[in-house]
Amino acid sequence: MEGAQAGLSWSTILNKREGYRKNFSDFEAAKVARFTTKRIEKILLDPGVVRNRLKVLAAVNNARRFLEIQKEFGSFDQYIWRFVGGKPIVNHRKSTKQIPATTRESDALSKDLIQRGFKFVGSTVMYAHMQACGLVNDHVVDCHRYEPTSKMC
Repeated sequence: MEGAQAGLSWSTILNKREGYRKNFSDFEAAKVARFTTKRIEKILLDPGVVRNRLKVLAAVNNARRFLEIQKEFGSFDQYIWRFVGGKPIVNHRKSTKQIPATTRESDALSKDLIQRGFKFVGSTVMYAHMQACGLVNDHVVDCHRYEPTSKMC
């Protein structure tokens, strides 16, 4: 969903979560990777998703590339954690204004994914993904979630 969000507000995408789940087989990469042109055309008619052809095609392409990474590394998890040295980066920011849009780690991940044929995986999109998956803890220090999430690392 991070790729679909590129250039749009998160609220737009979050409001379409169910449409994405339905249209993209509950995000099962093996199923999405097998989508046909007919299936893609059907998705593009559904207002429950962002009907951007390039983004829908990218989702199918990225599912295929995802499976290639799983095969090469044993799991996508094994692949992606290499970009943060195997453990979460815990930042100590005092304000959300200090949270960057990209980092050298997200730059490296984005570059590698693009070289592997992924689409809509720019550094900003990948930094959001890294935050969402727990590779980076960017809770500000006075957030009620900062301490509990820092202890998970």
